[in-house]
Amino acid sequence: MKKMYYLSFLGLLFSASLYAQQVDFQEYDLSNGMHVVLHQDNSAPIVTTSVMYHVGAKDENPERTGFAHFFEHLLFEGTENIERGEWFKIVSSNGGTNNANTTQDRTYYYEVFPSNNLELGLWMESERLLHPVINQIGVDTQNEVVKEEKRLRYDNSPYGQWTGEVFKNLFKEHPYRWTTIGSLDHLDAASLEEFQAFNKKFYVPNNAVLVVAGDIEIEKTKELIEAYFGSIPRGEDIVREAIVEKPITSEIEVTFEDPNIQIPAVFTVYRTPAMTTRDTRVLDMISSILSDGKSSRLYKKLVDDEKKAMQVAAFNYSLEDYGAYIVLALPLGDNTLDDLVDEMNEEIVKLQTELISEKELQKLRNKFENQFVNANASVEGIANSLARYYMLYDDINLINTEIEIYESITKEEIRDVAKKYLNTNQRLVLDYLPKLEKEQN
Repeated sequence: MKKMYYLSFLGLLFSASLYAQQVDFQEYDLSNGMHVVLHQDNSAPIVTTSVMYHVGAKDENPERTGFAHFFEHLLFEGTENIERGEWFKIVSSNGGTNNANTTQDRTYYYEVFPSNNLELGLWMESERLLHPVINQIGVDTQNEVVKEEKRLRYDNSPYGQWTGEVFKNLFKEHPYRWTTIGSLDHLDAASLEEFQAFNKKFYVPNNAVLVVAGDIEIEKTKELIEAYFGSIPRGEDIVREAIVEKPITSEIEVTFEDPNIQIPAVFTVYRTPAMTTRDTRVLDMISSILSDGKSSRLYKKLVDDEKKAMQVAAFNYSLEDYGAYIVLALPLGDNTLDDLVDEMNEEIVKLQTELISEKELQKLRNKFENQFVNANASVEGIANSLARYYMLYDDINLINTEIEIYESITKEEIRDVAKKYLNTNQRLVLDYLPKLEKEQN
């Protein structure tokens, strides 16, 4: 009886913890189409000002890939009122930090300031949108920066090219088939006018969401937002074509040689549905079952017990239109890539044919509850989530309710989703091999 009371008490505590994590927000539109989201949290004197633009690698001309990521760099060059090279100095000298990142679907910029610099953050983001200076010196400078990034993170990094090989073979029609960093040849060939046209098309208020989160006063913040963003002209409406891939009906086998590695790897990759679907959340849970932690099925079997792999992972790479479910392993000793694929297949078949235990299901729910709490543990994280849920999910309140989807997933759904997507005739198998030097005659 005491144990039952203790568990009930823990349940109450946990419910209170989740309730405390409730994120309150206000949202509205400016007359120019910019969506605004405000979250007030006066517990610490900091504020995050962020803007997410609905433009990513998938929005690029196939002959001009890399533009979205390039703009992530280019739009720190300066504006009509912020001299070239001064952006980061202004932020740091006012006690702030800032950054940006790009995916296949969106580009995100943000500043974190002491809350007495809220107006500065709003001014800087309005400057980026209204008065960017896109000239040849900026393009040339950032072209060199992007080239160095590609050399370091992709071309000369061990296993750095696997994403490119996976996506170009998993997708044949959809723009997900090229990498976010794109082609340097395309960037070299682009004219200044092409960069300016890209900015004019995508960097418009009606293609953006502005999030202000932290130590703010709502009405004062609304006044500042109207002052800095309200007069920015609306852009042309952006029309996106829905590109549908033909189903994969037989296994695709691909080999790639990487000169930067000594140990091969194998990737088995399955095309999956859009990030907004319930099935995608189930696939997240399947990833956790297979490789999240040392007690996960693949890690325990291949790394700990059988010692066939030095590393193994399974993860759901979900995107706005499609996704990729990826299982990978690096062999240990004399074990072959085929050995690893057989072992990975065996664990997936178990998920397709046997229900997980009640204990495993509860462990999964606990993990996802913990992730949910951690994602909203900081003002910076909340700002990112609010922007993402609005732009890519069209349901901003998922910041409070998505955990309920994960908690409602059943053992039967886990089995059925594994059976629906993770089949050998629906996948790509990439043998990622060391590039051997040719023997000298």
